[in-house]
Amino acid sequence: MMTMTQGPAGIGNQRVALAHDYLTQRGGAERVVLTLARAFPASPVHTALYEPSATFPEFDSVDVRPLSLNRWRVLRRHHRLALPFLAGAMDRGRIDADVLLTSSSGWAHGIPTSGRKIVYCHAPARWLYQLDRYAGAERGTTLRSAAINAVTRALGPGLREWDQRAAQSADRYIVNSTVIQRAVAEVYGIDAEVLPPPPANLVAGAAPEPLASVTKAFVLCVARLLPYKNVDKVIDAVARVPGVDLVIVGDGPERPRLEQQAQRIGGTVLAGRVSDGELRWLYENCLGLVAASYEDFGLSPLEAATFGKPTAALHDGGYLDTVVDGRSGVFFEVPEPDAMAAALERMTSVTWNADAIRTHAETFSERRFIARIRAVIEEELERR
Repeated sequence: MMTMTQGPAGIGNQRVALAHDYLTQRGGAERVVLTLARAFPASPVHTALYEPSATFPEFDSVDVRPLSLNRWRVLRRHHRLALPFLAGAMDRGRIDADVLLTSSSGWAHGIPTSGRKIVYCHAPARWLYQLDRYAGAERGTTLRSAAINAVTRALGPGLREWDQRAAQSADRYIVNSTVIQRAVAEVYGIDAEVLPPPPANLVAGAAPEPLASVTKAFVLCVARLLPYKNVDKVIDAVARVPGVDLVIVGDGPERPRLEQQAQRIGGTVLAGRVSDGELRWLYENCLGLVAASYEDFGLSPLEAATFGKPTAALHDGGYLDTVVDGRSGVFFEVPEPDAMAAALERMTSVTWNADAIRTHAETFSERRFIARIRAVIEEELERR
């Protein structure tokens, strides 16, 4: 059985270990882990659960070391069912390292270590502090929402106590956006540095792969199919914009309901999970991106911006950090179809300066991100 105490590597003679909550999906947090793995290629990535088929294929070349909890296939496939077990599993997953760098949305920050602990926080645990939004209880009862609600309501007080201790065990907190900086201050009383993550470098990655199912002018939506992503409202909104179709990239428990909605309305392609080559082609050929979810960090507009493409974004959350109104996109005030449709009509009727949009994206480069992470680690090593 693999343990979380094996082989960290690091800067010079110092040992740096990496950790993440679980690698069971494809999203911005998992792309951040890949960036950290490129920054520290000799360091293994410790995690609670690892399902290779469900996350980015680039992890195949990373030394991923999951906890013994990983032996349960049902938990790898449905990681939210592991909620009752994760706190205890993390407590037992001590890592021997000079510096432990964790990527956390609620679990990895609790891993004990013999050295300094740096937390890169994507958000305080949503299932503890934003349950209604996270579980999507307003959309009816599903296995996912029922499990999250049952666990958090029964175990919530104890989990919040554990989460507070976990946060205070860190020597350094870094957050991805000003929204999360405020949330961390409110929830944990911690003053954290803001370091935005880089967008995926799809431009220099895989060759473009066209999607045969996409044949008309379209806007793109890249999101996990979860209730708070508001993808159903995006479908309704795009249907109100003449001559424009919608392509949705992403998967999740909302997909069956969204497929029924798309079939009823028409003009929508649910592409599901796509390769990086297919995603590159979609960004290159779209009219722009629509981003309507409540996000802690607005990563997808930066991905679009690397291709010189604008975004119609919700005037909320992390998008306030990554979209510049009139330069890289337009805002709508509420995630409702009429407001979104009006913003999409503005976005698709304007001639955008693609070079200016790309320049905006370059201010969030991976080089800048890695340089700052390395500097923070050096600072913490000096404090040992």
